[in-house]
Amino acid sequence: MRKALTILAFLAALPAGAAQADDDCLVPMSEWQPREAVARLAEAQGWAVRRIRIDDGCYQIDGRDTGGRAIEVKIHPGTLRILEVEFEDDADDHHRREGQGED
Repeated sequence: MRKALTILAFLAALPAGAAQADDDCLVPMSEWQPREAVARLAEAQGWAVRRIRIDDGCYQIDGRDTGGRAIEVKIHPGTLRILEVEFEDDADDHHRREGQGED
């Protein structure tokens, strides 16, 4: 019984976001960078942006990289750090790089 109470106490002490998926961005809207800053980041990377949207609380850029490949980029809304880049090559294989960009 004592062990069960210890486990319950530990679980209750975890932050609310700890149970959620790691790919979600849990940032209050008041701390978000503006959409224009995301567009400038994409421009600095040489990406052609088709769409900037919000997915799982993160910014997501749909567009093309400098080589013309379709890309999907997940951006942290507060820091504008590149969290994930997905792209398709000529063989339609998906490649994923995580944790790219500046901190």
